[in-house]
Amino acid sequence: MAVEYSKTSPYFATTLYGQFLDIINFRQISKLSDDVYYEIDKIYSNRPDLLAFDLYGDANLWWVFAARNPNVIRDPIFDFLPGVRIYIPKKTTIDRDLGL
Repeated sequence: MAVEYSKTSPYFATTLYGQFLDIINFRQISKLSDDVYYEIDKIYSNRPDLLAFDLYGDANLWWVFAARNPNVIRDPIFDFLPGVRIYIPKKTTIDRDLGL
């Protein structure tokens, strides 16, 4: 039985071995000069899903912040802390890179 993940899923490009997933393979998110440099607010502490919903209208895109900022966010939940500065790609960039 083949499993297909949606284009917004962090597992979309991760290899499936039988019933087991390989180590997660985030898709590449373009680094553009118009990305917004943002300091994570305390209301989003450990909640990248809330920020993704507020910015993109889709909480499933929580993983985009870790994919765009791999040197800052190694753990996409527990490194998402107030005061941490990250680059946030625009919705048009996300739509293009993920084929939405």
